[in-house]
Amino acid sequence: MAATDYRTLAAQAHADAEAATLANVRDRCLRAESAWLAMASRQDSVDTARARREAEAETRRDALPLPPAGA
Repeated sequence: MAATDYRTLAAQAHADAEAATLANVRDRCLRAESAWLAMASRQDSVDTARARREAEAETRRDALPLPPAGA
Protein backbone atom coordinates (compact mmCIF):
# COMPACT_ATOMS: atom_id res chain seq x y z
CA MET A 1 0.00 0.00 0.00
CA ALA A 2 1.41 3.37 -0.98
CA ALA A 3 1.76 5.83 1.87
CA THR A 4 0.13 9.21 1.41
CA ASP A 5 2.47 12.15 1.94
CA TYR A 6 0.19 14.24 4.14
CA ARG A 7 2.82 16.93 4.73
CA THR A 8 3.12 17.56 0.99
CA LEU A 9 -0.65 17.89 0.77
CA ALA A 10 -0.58 20.29 3.75
CA ALA A 11 2.09 22.38 2.06
CA GLN A 12 0.01 22.53 -1.12
CA ALA A 13 -3.07 23.58 0.85
CA HIS A 14 -1.00 26.30 2.55
CA ALA A 15 0.29 27.54 -0.82
CA ASP A 16 -3.28 27.53 -2.13
CA ALA A 17 -4.36 29.57 0.90
CA GLU A 18 -1.63 32.14 0.28
CA ALA A 19 -2.68 32.44 -3.36
CA ALA A 20 -6.39 32.72 -2.62
CA THR A 21 -8.03 36.07 -3.12
CA LEU A 22 -11.32 35.17 -1.48
CA ALA A 23 -11.47 34.90 2.30
CA ASN A 24 -13.70 31.81 2.26
CA VAL A 25 -11.33 30.00 -0.11
CA ARG A 26 -8.35 30.97 2.04
CA ASP A 27 -10.15 29.70 5.17
CA ARG A 28 -11.07 26.44 3.45
CA CYS A 29 -7.45 25.90 2.39
CA LEU A 30 -6.18 26.65 5.89
CA ARG A 31 -8.68 24.15 7.34
CA ALA A 32 -7.47 21.60 4.81
CA GLU A 33 -3.87 22.28 5.81
CA SER A 34 -4.76 21.73 9.46
CA ALA A 35 -6.52 18.47 8.61
CA TRP A 36 -3.59 17.20 6.54
CA LEU A 37 -1.16 18.00 9.36
CA ALA A 38 -3.37 16.16 11.85
CA MET A 39 -3.42 13.13 9.54
CA ALA A 40 0.38 13.30 9.24
CA SER A 41 0.68 13.32 13.01
CA ARG A 42 -1.63 10.31 13.32
CA GLN A 43 0.32 8.50 10.62
CA ASP A 44 3.56 9.14 12.53
CA SER A 45 1.97 7.64 15.65
CA VAL A 46 0.75 4.59 13.71
CA ASP A 47 4.18 4.08 12.11
CA THR A 48 5.91 4.33 15.50
CA ALA A 49 3.49 1.89 17.12
CA ARG A 50 3.83 -0.54 14.21
CA ALA A 51 7.63 -0.45 14.37
CA ARG A 52 7.51 -1.06 18.14
CA ARG A 53 5.08 -4.01 17.73
CA GLU A 54 7.21 -5.54 15.00
CA ALA A 55 10.37 -5.20 17.08
CA GLU A 56 8.65 -6.79 20.08
CA ALA A 57 7.36 -9.65 17.93
CA GLU A 58 10.84 -10.25 16.53
CA THR A 59 12.29 -10.27 20.04
CA ARG A 60 9.69 -12.85 21.13
CA ARG A 61 10.37 -14.94 18.01
CA ASP A 62 14.11 -14.87 18.69
CA ALA A 63 13.50 -16.01 22.28
CA LEU A 64 11.62 -19.16 21.21
CA PRO A 65 13.64 -22.37 21.45
CA LEU A 66 14.61 -23.97 18.17
CA PRO A 67 12.88 -27.27 17.37
CA PRO A 68 15.05 -30.37 17.65
CA ALA A 69 16.88 -31.42 14.49
CA GLY A 70 14.83 -33.72 12.31
CA ALA A 71 11.54 -32.76 13.95
